Amino acid sequence: MTQSVTLGIDLGTSGVKVVALDTGGRVVASTTRTYPLLTPRPGWTEQRPQDWASASLEALKELATTLQAGGWTPHALGLSGQMHGAVFLDRQGEVIRPAPLWNDQRTGSAVDEIEAKIPREELIARTGNRAVTGFQLPKLLWLRQAEPENFARLHKVLLPKDYLGYVLTGHFFTEPSDASGTGALNLATRTWDREVLKALSLNAELFPEVVDSWAVVGQILPDLAAYTGLPTDLKVVAGGGDNAAAGIGLGLGAHRPGVGSVSLGTSGVLFAPLDTPTPDPQGRIHLFAHADGGYHLLGVTLACAGALQWFHDALAPEMGFSELLAEAGTVPDGAEGVTFLPYLAGERSPLMNPDVRGSWSGLSLAHRRPHLVRALLEGTVCALADTYQVMRPLSSVTTLLATGGGARSDLWLGLVSGALDLPVQHIEHAPGAAEGAALLAMPAAGLFPDLKAVMTTLRPQGEAVAPQPMDQALKQHRAALEDLLGRP
Repeated sequence: MTQSVTLGIDLGTSGVKVVALDTGGRVVASTTRTYPLLTPRPGWTEQRPQDWASASLEALKELATTLQAGGWTPHALGLSGQMHGAVFLDRQGEVIRPAPLWNDQRTGSAVDEIEAKIPREELIARTGNRAVTGFQLPKLLWLRQAEPENFARLHKVLLPKDYLGYVLTGHFFTEPSDASGTGALNLATRTWDREVLKALSLNAELFPEVVDSWAVVGQILPDLAAYTGLPTDLKVVAGGGDNAAAGIGLGLGAHRPGVGSVSLGTSGVLFAPLDTPTPDPQGRIHLFAHADGGYHLLGVTLACAGALQWFHDALAPEMGFSELLAEAGTVPDGAEGVTFLPYLAGERSPLMNPDVRGSWSGLSLAHRRPHLVRALLEGTVCALADTYQVMRPLSSVTTLLATGGGARSDLWLGLVSGALDLPVQHIEHAPGAAEGAALLAMPAAGLFPDLKAVMTTLRPQGEAVAPQPMDQALKQHRAALEDLLGRP
């Protein structure tokens, strides 16, 4: 007798992760592979889609061997991965050039072109977001502007995980959670916005068909089943963008509107589920379709745990992170007058300003390293609080589940709780995007009747942390931010 599992793939920026989950949502096997990041010019970030494919197939091959040895049988595979990238394919399905990624900044003039042809308010109302340099739509315009010979060859433009789906099945498809990060999906209809594309002289046929996130889009191709050792009838499920898939893993969705999440990773991310597409009229936070059929707000501050990593590497490489955090815990709210603005790489939500930069202020001879670290933690949390001020009137969130490397610190989570005035729950094991993709595949595998049953049955449980005072830190942050921006 064999036991049933589903597989999930997360096609990340640094590498691909593949997991197998049993019917109880437990990881029974996992593996990873890495691939290079290309930076051919300042501000450019690219990867070769062929590297994604080869790494994913090798990871699947290793996982299949492990599963066979353990008596596990996979029935379906869900896809997830980094959002916003652009894979350009010709009519033969061959990659035309390396894929610009989510953090690529070459598209400034393309963003200007979009905003010149479509009023910002209208674009936000239709797609949920203003034009953003990292989104896929500006990359398509950039290709037309900068490499017209490659644009002339273009047959399809795919998101990263959807390219992997094409490799596995031979079919072109996408789903709403990832497609809503292109800048070209109408959120109300969950289809490509032909009016937006017409204004930019683009053909909607360049984009793949949009299906439900839990929909079966094909079976693994016979030659790839033979190569990897996976079953020839393995179903491939559309899946979700990485944030949406991680939200599925946490059980976050429109059926549970009071629970959102905060991720203290390299960047800081606030996630709030919605049942209707309600954007911020100014586009200061993102609105995307969710993989459960609803929607979600997403606020992103670019330097969170990444700011602490920078401090460690540049100023305290001899110290462990736990030591730095312990020192910060000895300093009171407001770090005795020291304020840190965490804009080390510009800022996304709510400033939407790639040129703003970080700083410490209020330093005196009395201050030491613990004050700097405390101010750094407070600064990252204040940036999240700025984002939450925009998100709060649009959402119904009353509790946050915590994920990311920074979530291992009760101090840091307590600061988030104090600044946002929300309970924050620590989770022993927070499922990532790969696990969420595997959960999205469970209905197709026949393991649950529908996705809501999966999310309700397998959602993780958290334990609330004690909130920490942040009144003085927030007061200092607002004053420093006003000085930086030159306005209240």
